Amino acid sequence: MIGPEIERLIQLLAKLPGLGPRSARRAALHLMKRRDGLMVPLSDAMATAAEAIRTCSVCGNLDTRDPCTVCADATRDRSILCVVEDAGDLWALERTRAYRGLYHVLGGTLSALNGVRPEDLSIGPLAERARDPAVREVILALPATVDGQTTAHVVTDRLAGADVTVSRLAHGVPVGGELDYLDDGTLTAALKARRPY
Repeated sequence: MIGPEIERLIQLLAKLPGLGPRSARRAALHLMKRRDGLMVPLSDAMATAAEAIRTCSVCGNLDTRDPCTVCADATRDRSILCVVEDAGDLWALERTRAYRGLYHVLGGTLSALNGVRPEDLSIGPLAERARDPAVREVILALPATVDGQTTAHVVTDRLAGADVTVSRLAHGVPVGGELDYLDDGTLTAALKARRPY
Protein backbone atom coordinates (compact mmCIF):
# COMPACT_ATOMS: atom_id res chain seq x y z
CA MET A 1 0.00 0.00 0.00
CA ILE A 2 0.99 3.61 -0.47
CA GLY A 3 0.48 6.68 1.66
CA PRO A 4 -2.31 9.20 1.05
CA GLU A 5 0.13 11.84 -0.24
CA ILE A 6 1.39 9.53 -2.98
CA GLU A 7 -2.15 8.39 -3.79
CA ARG A 8 -3.20 12.05 -4.18
CA LEU A 9 -0.22 12.68 -6.48
CA ILE A 10 -1.26 9.73 -8.65
CA GLN A 11 -4.89 10.88 -8.74
CA LEU A 12 -3.87 14.39 -9.80
CA LEU A 13 -1.46 13.11 -12.45
CA ALA A 14 -4.23 10.86 -13.82
CA LYS A 15 -6.27 13.99 -14.59
CA LEU A 16 -3.66 15.15 -17.11
CA PRO A 17 -4.46 14.54 -20.79
CA GLY A 18 -3.05 11.26 -22.03
CA LEU A 19 -2.45 9.83 -18.56
CA GLY A 20 -4.68 7.15 -17.11
CA PRO A 21 -4.29 5.60 -13.66
CA ARG A 22 -1.53 3.20 -14.74
CA SER A 23 0.50 5.87 -16.56
CA ALA A 24 -0.01 8.22 -13.61
CA ARG A 25 1.44 5.60 -11.23
CA ARG A 26 4.49 5.20 -13.48
CA ALA A 27 4.93 8.98 -13.70
CA ALA A 28 4.60 9.36 -9.92
CA LEU A 29 7.15 6.61 -9.32
CA HIS A 30 9.53 8.24 -11.82
CA LEU A 31 9.16 11.59 -10.03
CA MET A 32 9.69 10.06 -6.60
CA LYS A 33 12.84 8.22 -7.69
CA ARG A 34 14.23 11.52 -8.97
CA ARG A 35 12.93 13.68 -6.14
CA ASP A 36 15.83 16.16 -5.97
CA GLY A 37 16.64 16.30 -9.67
CA LEU A 38 13.10 16.38 -11.06
CA MET A 39 10.24 16.38 -8.54
CA VAL A 40 11.33 19.36 -6.44
CA PRO A 41 12.26 21.58 -9.44
CA LEU A 42 8.98 20.60 -11.16
CA SER A 43 7.03 21.47 -8.03
CA ASP A 44 8.79 24.85 -7.78
CA ALA A 45 8.19 25.57 -11.49
CA MET A 46 4.50 24.70 -11.15
CA ALA A 47 4.07 26.94 -8.10
CA THR A 48 5.82 29.83 -9.85
CA ALA A 49 3.78 29.36 -13.03
CA ALA A 50 0.51 29.13 -11.09
CA GLU A 51 1.16 32.56 -9.60
CA ALA A 52 2.49 34.19 -12.77
CA ILE A 53 0.06 32.95 -15.45
CA ARG A 54 -2.44 35.48 -16.75
CA THR A 55 -5.15 35.42 -19.41
CA CYS A 56 -4.47 38.05 -22.05
CA SER A 57 -7.18 40.73 -21.93
CA VAL A 58 -6.84 41.26 -25.69
CA CYS A 59 -6.81 37.77 -27.25
CA GLY A 60 -7.36 35.26 -24.42
CA ASN A 61 -3.93 33.60 -24.67
CA LEU A 62 -2.25 32.28 -21.52
CA ASP A 63 1.03 34.02 -20.69
CA THR A 64 2.88 35.63 -17.80
CA ARG A 65 2.11 39.13 -19.06
CA ASP A 66 -0.97 41.09 -20.13
CA PRO A 67 -1.18 41.84 -22.98
CA CYS A 68 0.51 38.61 -23.95
CA THR A 69 3.82 38.33 -25.80
CA VAL A 70 2.06 37.89 -29.16
CA CYS A 71 -0.27 40.88 -28.75
CA ALA A 72 2.59 43.07 -27.49
CA ASP A 73 4.82 42.20 -30.47
CA ALA A 74 4.85 45.31 -32.71
CA THR A 75 6.18 43.27 -35.65
CA ARG A 76 2.99 41.17 -35.94
CA ASP A 77 0.60 41.74 -38.86
CA ARG A 78 -2.38 43.43 -37.18
CA SER A 79 -4.61 43.07 -40.24
CA ILE A 80 -5.16 39.32 -39.68
CA LEU A 81 -6.86 37.58 -36.74
CA CYS A 82 -6.60 33.81 -36.40
CA VAL A 83 -9.45 32.36 -34.31
CA VAL A 84 -8.57 29.26 -32.28
CA GLU A 85 -10.40 27.09 -29.76
CA ASP A 86 -7.84 27.38 -26.95
CA ALA A 87 -4.32 28.50 -26.09
CA GLY A 88 -2.90 25.08 -27.01
CA ASP A 89 -4.00 25.63 -30.61
CA LEU A 90 -2.38 29.07 -30.60
CA TRP A 91 0.86 27.55 -29.33
CA ALA A 92 0.71 24.85 -32.02
CA LEU A 93 0.37 27.47 -34.78
CA GLU A 94 3.19 29.52 -33.25
CA ARG A 95 5.49 26.48 -33.34
CA THR A 96 5.21 26.43 -37.14
CA ARG A 97 6.51 30.01 -37.42
CA ALA A 98 4.32 30.21 -40.56
CA TYR A 99 1.83 32.75 -39.19
CA ARG A 100 2.73 36.30 -38.14
CA GLY A 101 -0.70 37.82 -37.46
CA LEU A 102 -2.66 38.12 -34.22
CA TYR A 103 -4.94 35.58 -32.54
CA HIS A 104 -8.27 35.34 -30.79
CA VAL A 105 -8.90 32.46 -28.36
CA LEU A 106 -12.59 31.52 -28.13
CA GLY A 107 -12.20 29.43 -24.98
CA GLY A 108 -13.86 26.33 -26.43
CA THR A 109 -16.36 25.30 -29.07
CA LEU A 110 -20.13 25.21 -29.02
CA SER A 111 -21.50 21.94 -27.69
CA ALA A 112 -25.16 21.15 -27.09
CA LEU A 113 -24.07 17.96 -25.33
CA ASN A 114 -21.87 19.86 -22.85
CA GLY A 115 -24.14 22.90 -22.60
CA VAL A 116 -21.65 25.34 -24.18
CA ARG A 117 -23.59 28.23 -25.74
CA PRO A 118 -22.36 31.19 -27.86
CA GLU A 119 -22.44 33.48 -24.82
CA ASP A 120 -20.06 31.09 -23.03
CA LEU A 121 -17.38 31.75 -25.64
CA SER A 122 -15.42 34.88 -26.53
CA ILE A 123 -17.41 35.53 -29.73
CA GLY A 124 -18.62 39.04 -28.78
CA PRO A 125 -15.09 40.38 -28.18
CA LEU A 126 -14.01 38.76 -31.47
CA ALA A 127 -16.75 40.61 -33.35
CA GLU A 128 -15.60 43.87 -31.73
CA ARG A 129 -11.98 43.24 -32.74
CA ALA A 130 -13.05 42.34 -36.30
CA ARG A 131 -14.79 45.71 -36.66
CA ASP A 132 -11.45 47.51 -36.24
CA PRO A 133 -10.71 49.09 -39.66
CA ALA A 134 -7.14 47.74 -39.49
CA VAL A 135 -8.43 44.12 -39.55
CA ARG A 136 -8.90 42.76 -43.10
CA GLU A 137 -9.10 38.98 -42.56
CA VAL A 138 -10.30 36.55 -39.91
CA ILE A 139 -8.97 33.00 -40.24
CA LEU A 140 -11.04 30.29 -38.56
CA ALA A 141 -8.60 27.66 -37.26
CA LEU A 142 -11.20 25.58 -35.44
CA PRO A 143 -11.35 21.78 -35.13
CA ALA A 144 -12.76 19.79 -38.06
CA THR A 145 -15.42 18.33 -35.76
CA VAL A 146 -19.18 18.84 -35.65
CA ASP A 147 -18.77 21.23 -32.69
CA GLY A 148 -15.91 23.05 -34.42
CA GLN A 149 -17.87 23.49 -37.65
CA THR A 150 -20.99 24.63 -35.75
CA THR A 151 -18.84 27.19 -33.94
CA ALA A 152 -17.35 28.35 -37.26
CA HIS A 153 -20.85 28.93 -38.68
CA VAL A 154 -21.95 30.95 -35.64
CA VAL A 155 -18.74 33.01 -35.70
CA THR A 156 -19.17 33.67 -39.43
CA ASP A 157 -22.75 34.86 -38.81
CA ARG A 158 -21.59 37.19 -36.02
CA LEU A 159 -18.89 38.66 -38.29
CA ALA A 160 -21.39 39.43 -41.08
CA GLY A 161 -21.45 43.15 -40.24
CA ALA A 162 -17.67 43.52 -40.17
CA ASP A 163 -15.81 44.45 -43.35
CA VAL A 164 -13.47 41.44 -43.22
CA THR A 165 -12.75 38.37 -45.30
CA VAL A 166 -13.50 35.20 -43.34
CA SER A 167 -11.39 32.18 -44.30
CA ARG A 168 -10.65 28.82 -42.74
CA LEU A 169 -7.70 26.48 -42.61
CA ALA A 170 -7.56 23.92 -45.40
CA HIS A 171 -8.66 20.38 -44.60
CA GLY A 172 -7.49 17.27 -46.34
CA VAL A 173 -4.60 14.92 -46.91
CA PRO A 174 -1.76 15.45 -44.41
CA VAL A 175 1.81 15.73 -45.64
CA GLY A 176 3.17 12.20 -45.85
CA GLY A 177 -0.32 10.70 -45.62
CA GLU A 178 -1.28 7.65 -47.66
CA LEU A 179 -4.79 7.67 -49.11
CA ASP A 180 -5.54 4.10 -48.08
CA TYR A 181 -5.12 5.01 -44.39
CA LEU A 182 -7.28 8.16 -44.39
CA ASP A 183 -10.89 8.29 -43.27
CA ASP A 184 -13.69 9.12 -45.70
CA GLY A 185 -14.29 12.58 -44.23
CA THR A 186 -10.66 13.61 -44.72
CA LEU A 187 -10.64 12.32 -48.31
CA THR A 188 -13.90 14.13 -49.07
CA ALA A 189 -12.54 17.39 -47.66
CA ALA A 190 -9.34 16.97 -49.67
CA LEU A 191 -11.28 16.46 -52.89
CA LYS A 192 -13.45 19.51 -52.25
CA ALA A 193 -10.43 21.70 -51.38
CA ARG A 194 -8.32 20.70 -54.38
CA ARG A 195 -6.39 23.39 -56.25
CA PRO A 196 -4.33 23.67 -59.45
CA TYR A 197 -0.93 22.01 -59.34
